[in-house]
Amino acid sequence: MSGAPPARRLQAWLGPGVLLSLLLLLELATRSGWVNAVLVPPPTVVAQRVFTVVTAGKLFEPLGRTMYLLAVAYAIGCVLAIVLGVLMGRFRPVHGLLEPLVEVLRPLPKPALLPPLMLFLGLGDTMKITAVALGVFFPVLINTIQGVRGVDPVLVDVARTFQHSRAALLWKVVLPSAMPLVLAGMRIGLGIALVLVVIAEMMAGTGGIGYLIIDLQRSFRVVDMYAWVVILAVLGYALNEVFVRIERRAIHWSGARAG
Repeated sequence: MSGAPPARRLQAWLGPGVLLSLLLLLELATRSGWVNAVLVPPPTVVAQRVFTVVTAGKLFEPLGRTMYLLAVAYAIGCVLAIVLGVLMGRFRPVHGLLEPLVEVLRPLPKPALLPPLMLFLGLGDTMKITAVALGVFFPVLINTIQGVRGVDPVLVDVARTFQHSRAALLWKVVLPSAMPLVLAGMRIGLGIALVLVVIAEMMAGTGGIGYLIIDLQRSFRVVDMYAWVVILAVLGYALNEVFVRIERRAIHWSGARAG
């Protein structure tokens, strides 16, 4: 960073600077009485409560519960979407068979599926995992189809010249070539998954960060509620950063630059 041009260094610090400025304005507004500190506590008070939650060990049980549901549902949604996306992208009969169903379900807001899923599956983990997996499934599926269709035909012809089997062609040529778009869909799906798992926990009321936030709001423990919202925001940021690093390593050969 020290050897970077001044314009690039300024750009790197611009985002954090804006965030810190907004937090400082909010601190001044709450301390001066312009904003009701009962409803919107000062950021320093919320930060102290976050520190207390972490140091007291209260973080791990709700976080572990949410992360377990997120990981299982995300894995299921991605695997199913990639397999089906490769098939739909490579084989026209499969695409023609499944496209109408996909286009009917894809635009449907996934939180709207939670009430019917609750009726069919109850309030347990099965309902939450199903809802989150559906939210992950469609962006990964659409990107996988587009990535498979965008594979250079020359690569496919070369693989056929070397008498690769159909399975080897998909595994060694088609899927690696489509990987940049597949990973882009997975990154979008990760954000959707976090949103859906929190909403599902709020509606089901059976544990996790989402349930904890809504329970704190109902009991009017405002500072604790904001503390867990901050923890959730940090979790989302951390998950995105981890995925970006994995994405850069996975497709470094393509020259892609994940932002």
